[in-house]
Amino acid sequence: MPITLTSVIIDAADIEKEGAFWHRLLGGSLTPTPTHHFVQAPGLPVIVVQSAPGHTAPNWPDGTSQQMHLDFGVDDLATADRTATEAGATRLRPTDEVTAETRTGTRVYASPAGHPFCLRST
Repeated sequence: MPITLTSVIIDAADIEKEGAFWHRLLGGSLTPTPTHHFVQAPGLPVIVVQSAPGHTAPNWPDGTSQQMHLDFGVDDLATADRTATEAGATRLRPTDEVTAETRTGTRVYASPAGHPFCLRST
């Protein structure tokens, strides 16, 4: 019996802001309901932002566990970085593993609700 990943659920106190962020970062479609925002982007499982009024953002890497994070492969790390930060991401590290010569590596961010994610050059 094959098991497939159909969705990733992300808690947030402000689902409007968090849903808009993931939609802007990943593209595709955004379907809001009063308690959930569903982001369907090509080639990905559905990203579901779930209302969690008492949500406290992880304080990673300097404090509490990140709980989980998402990794996204990108062809152009510099462009993906601009897209992420313009959408509302915060870089969690002031420097990263990207080399100027190869423009490859990994950059680590947090969504507006504080959920860590990485952009990795492919």
